Amino acid sequence: MSQYFDMGDETLWNPSNGAARLFLRHVALYEAELGVPSGIGEMVNDECQIDPGAYEAFVNRLLEWHHDTAHAVIHGLSRGFVATALALAHRAGIEVGSPDTADGLEGRTDVQVPLPDRSHWEERLREQATAIERRMPR
Repeated sequence: MSQYFDMGDETLWNPSNGAARLFLRHVALYEAELGVPSGIGEMVNDECQIDPGAYEAFVNRLLEWHHDTAHAVIHGLSRGFVATALALAHRAGIEVGSPDTADGLEGRTDVQVPLPDRSHWEERLREQATAIERRMPR
């Protein structure tokens, strides 16, 4: 059994029921955390539609939040979801921006001292997203 994440007539991802259920629960969590709708519709008859405009706004906000959070535990908890969301955005042809990469504490939330090394955070995140995308069945 599997479920379908579609954009129009194109299937972007066809994960197992367990992976889909876990992903959708994470989506709901981050919608609440970010205060932004994801654009991922309700799963009905094992299918859901993705609104590309809303999903683009959600993923860009998610990436900005992930960048602005300088806490190792929060990064550890969120990294897999963020990478999966980026992989799905790539499949949808959505351009995801790069947040301002200023160092220091300005604009940061949930800061852990000392600050973790963030010199290559986006590069590593995008590499993880690429690796995940290769494993995502259509």
